[in-house]
Amino acid sequence: MTPPIVTAIVLNWCNEEATAACLQSLLNSDYSTLKLLLVDNGSPDDSFEGLRASFPEIEFLQTGQNLGYTGGNNRGIERTLRGKSEYLLILNNDIVVDPCAVSKLVDVAENSDKKIGGIVPKILYYDDPDRIWYAGGEFSPMLGLGLHWGEGTPDRSDNSEGIRDITFMTGACCLISAEALRELKGFDDDFFAYVEDAELSIRMAKAGYTMCYEPEARVLHQCPLPGTPPSPFQIRQRDRNRRRIMRKHASLRQRLPFLMRFFVTRIILLARYALMRDWERARAIVHGMGGN
Repeated sequence: MTPPIVTAIVLNWCNEEATAACLQSLLNSDYSTLKLLLVDNGSPDDSFEGLRASFPEIEFLQTGQNLGYTGGNNRGIERTLRGKSEYLLILNNDIVVDPCAVSKLVDVAENSDKKIGGIVPKILYYDDPDRIWYAGGEFSPMLGLGLHWGEGTPDRSDNSEGIRDITFMTGACCLISAEALRELKGFDDDFFAYVEDAELSIRMAKAGYTMCYEPEARVLHQCPLPGTPPSPFQIRQRDRNRRRIMRKHASLRQRLPFLMRFFVTRIILLARYALMRDWERARAIVHGMGGN
């Protein structure tokens, strides 16, 4: 039998080098029916043209403007769902995929007796491939965030890990069924970037889908190592969307302790950044606490 068609959607914005490494790793995959779609989010540099020249064999989609992680991926999802793909691999452009990772993810989806919505691999740091970035996860109503199991800890490859159910599926790399994406309509465009994967995970669980972590599928993430301070953009977007996800999905009993903890910790961080005279991050804290 022909394996189910999988389309990998890679979103680029002004990062030709990382995106090229991601695309090349996908082209090296052992999965025979893997298709690639590169979505460019209106990059103002020449990265889109450079990638088209380097990878003429793959499909391209230009959004014409920066629609964020949510909008850019949603345009790619809409394009892909018009075709025959049974699964979509959503992954950051700074992910490098092990050749057998896609095959292992699909194998779990195809052989499970559950209604699988999404499957996530083990994600390791590119600059420290023996250290875990994500080994499954859960959504925390207290934090309004998805928690990464094992983040920052050494990867004990000699330990036997099994497939586990999860309640938080990171958007850095996840295989999602086309059926689930058709029903759920992709990401919430209002989130733009950050926490959008947790929000999709909540809707997926509410719709009756199971999400799984498959440790034998492995990818590397070119992201900052633990202890790196978040950028002002990350602070502002993450805090804004933490409040948004709790307003959208949490009960009053869950929202009250979240808000108490959120504002107390934000005020402490604001004071710390002010004492350090880090005015950019201080302003980002203020912006993250207010508005929609």
